[in-house]
Amino acid sequence: MNTLSRSNSRVPGNLLSCKNMASCKCLPNRIAGVLLLAALFLLNLYPALAQQAATAPSPAPSAKNNPEFLAMADEVLQEMSAITGWELKTPLKKSIRSRQEIHAYVLREMDDEKDAKERYASKRSAEAFGLIPKGFDLDGFMVDLLTEQIAGLYDPKAHEFYIADWIDPEDQRTVMSHELTHALEDQHFQIEAWVKAARPNDDAEMARESVLEGSATAAMLEYMLKEKGLKLRDLPDIDPSIFVGDLAETPMLKKAPSFIKDSLMFPYFGGLTFSLAVLKNDGWKGFASVFARPPASTQQIMHPDLYRTGKSLMPIKLNLPDGLPGSDWTLLEENSMGEFGWKEVLKQFLDADRAGKLAAAWEGDVYATYESKDAKRLLLFVRVRLDSNESAARFFGQYSEALEKKYAVRSNLFRRPDFFSFDTPDGGVFLRCFQNDCVSVEGGDRTLMLQWNKTLGWEAIPEEPKKPNESEVKVTQAFPTR
Repeated sequence: MNTLSRSNSRVPGNLLSCKNMASCKCLPNRIAGVLLLAALFLLNLYPALAQQAATAPSPAPSAKNNPEFLAMADEVLQEMSAITGWELKTPLKKSIRSRQEIHAYVLREMDDEKDAKERYASKRSAEAFGLIPKGFDLDGFMVDLLTEQIAGLYDPKAHEFYIADWIDPEDQRTVMSHELTHALEDQHFQIEAWVKAARPNDDAEMARESVLEGSATAAMLEYMLKEKGLKLRDLPDIDPSIFVGDLAETPMLKKAPSFIKDSLMFPYFGGLTFSLAVLKNDGWKGFASVFARPPASTQQIMHPDLYRTGKSLMPIKLNLPDGLPGSDWTLLEENSMGEFGWKEVLKQFLDADRAGKLAAAWEGDVYATYESKDAKRLLLFVRVRLDSNESAARFFGQYSEALEKKYAVRSNLFRRPDFFSFDTPDGGVFLRCFQNDCVSVEGGDRTLMLQWNKTLGWEAIPEEPKKPNESEVKVTQAFPTR
């Protein structure tokens, strides 16, 4: 878990995960799936903090574990234990780290969570969905962002908390309150194993990351309210975004695709909304039940009532025909986007309001990304289940609109009430809905789509109008009558 100085990502599959797809699947959520709400809030309180990152010199080696830092960390740790009710079971390692050490940590975590092949697959899936531009250097961007922005973090592998050496001691307490909450959670709930238990479902993994970041953010806010004698559960409903500040002024995030920005923020904002619901109903003791029965999807994070009612979803599979798409294609990955991921996909091409309402009808999904062995073309299969036939009809209408916007160059457009297709230079695009399920293919051909539809046992796909050719043209000669 980490705290970024001004910000801190998911992509499909683990797309950004950064640890999730949306993530962006290229780094662990613990590193890339986290916006530092604490740090952004700090910027509002301490405007000079951002300048410190660029101007403050690294401390002398003797300052790495100075007594003042250790005493402050112990003090904050005791306060977070009192707030959450989670006692410290074993002593915690604490240290101050340089930017070079943080850079090395980010690289280590990236390689540890996903090898180069997996990160490549995640990046290509993000490109296939239109979530990042083709050729975007996702690895490089995330390493630069995190190296520059991390203000502090708790490493559950080493069971160690450390903080960036450029932060003034007076500004360290808020960062500590967030990260030391993770340390306490780890001693009670073994957070590294708990998050990874959701794999290979990236959407479920992001939901668990959101519990961690949301609860730590809630604890941080409790820490900041303590001096006023207030608690979060006693306050009226709040919009978590009020704590963020102006993201437009965050240098690295200004360069990021919107999907990366949203994926970085979601574990904090979505997780905070979820955590506030837990606190309102059960207080801090309620999180023991959450760790015992984790949310199954980002939908349950976005709509805490669905988590409390225990709504379960039927598993969904692609059910591609045996042997398809063929030996010329390599499977990169297969995973789930979840409500959050679909909201992000739709937002790329529709307005945010429509995207949110349409994604809220999500009842399950699965996708698979393939790459051709020769030309490295992409082939994307998607299956989405909606909560009703009416929602599926809305999805068909609006997603077909999104697909048209996604592909500027297209021809041979064919539309029927439940089937839509057109051709592009990179292959055909097809969208088919039957009852409350919808499937799509991008980069394939009609034969493939017909075979998949047959395997699913759906009604036949409407025939396209035949194009006349010379052999089909009949010549009729009319002779004048006398």
